[in-house]
This record gives sequence, C-alpha cells and structure tokens, in this order.
Amino acid sequence: MKKRRYDMTGRAAKAAATKQRICDCAIELYCSRAIEDFTLEEVAARAETTVQTILRDFGSKDELIYAALDQMARGGVFLKPTPPGDAAAAVAAFFEIYESIGDMVMRRLNEEMRRPALKPVLDEGRKHHRLGVEAAFAPQLALLSGAVRARLLAALTVLTDVYVWKLLRRDMGFARAASEAIVLQMINGVIQRESKDGKADPLAKLVRRREPAA
Repeated sequence: MKKRRYDMTGRAAKAAATKQRICDCAIELYCSRAIEDFTLEEVAARAETTVQTILRDFGSKDELIYAALDQMARGGVFLKPTPPGDAAAAVAAFFEIYESIGDMVMRRLNEEMRRPALKPVLDEGRKHHRLGVEAAFAPQLALLSGAVRARLLAALTVLTDVYVWKLLRRDMGFARAASEAIVLQMINGVIQRESKDGKADPLAKLVRRREPAA
C-alpha cells in the first residue's frame, strides 16, 4: 500500500513537472517569435513530450498561451520586452497577445457577471495590463506627475486594452496593421497633448482645482 502511494505521488510529480516544462517552453517560443509562427509540435519537441499530452493538460494552443501569459504576469512580466518609450513596439506587443487569445479573453470578460469566480483572475489580468503599460511607456510617464501623469496612464491603459482591439479588429473589420496604426495615432496624440503638462487642457485645470490642498 505504501509503495503504491509513493508510485502515485511520483507519477503526480512527474506529470506536474511535464506540465511546467510545457509552459516554460511555450514562454520561450513566445518570447522569440510571433504566436502564430510556432506550433504545438514545436512546443512538444522542446518539452520532450507529445502534442497529445499538451492537449490533455491545456486543451488547446490558446489555453496554453493563456497559461503561459498568466505565469509570466505572476512573475512580473506580461509583454515581450520592448524598447522603453517605443509606442509602436508596445502597441505591436499588445496586439500580438490579442491576436492569439483576444477572443478568448473577451469570452471570459463577458462571463464575469455570470461567473463571479472569474473576477479575481480577471482583476489580476487588469493589474498586470496596467503594469505592462507603465513599463512600456515609462519614459513618457516620467516627464509628468500628479493628476496629469495619472490621466495619461489611464488613457494609455484604455487605448491598449483588449476592448479597443476587439472594436477595431472584430466589430469594424480593420486589418491588424491598420488597427495598430489607428491605436498608435491616438496614443501619440494623447502623449503630445499631455507632454504640455496639461496647460492647454481645461480638464487638467479642473482636476487641479478639485485636488485637496497640500
């Protein structure tokens, strides 16, 4: 009986190690090329396992990528590294995620009201999206402070959100390149406006008037 328990424990540990190895290999491939440019066969070869095992553990390539991104986020990484302040590279990095799992993320967001248990996971995703935005646009944000910086961060977080991707790509039918160009144009416009420190922005003046005195 004791030997059987040890065998079961050993098998469970081996299965967990294989699952982690699959996820690690998916992260390696994700960080080296576009999601659509690698296959489950490549992941399986790197992880020294089979496609059948990957599908048994994760269900699909999309679910595997979602698990990999979740692991990256928990480790403090969400986007592929991009040159600090490079808005075009940042937009492309966000779109690369959405092109692979954007539809699945939208389904989960749509289920949030019906399935409250999803909220903590989705809130974690929202937090890491914001952190990714802060990292990608750190140089632009560093030039501002107070309410002006907060407003720019909020605008950048909105403009790079999956809802904007869905609106452009799914609802309006724009091609990926055109969608990225539209988002980049909006981002550059917001950054240029806020780089003036809000002096010409009536909303910024209103925010400052309503801030409590120091």
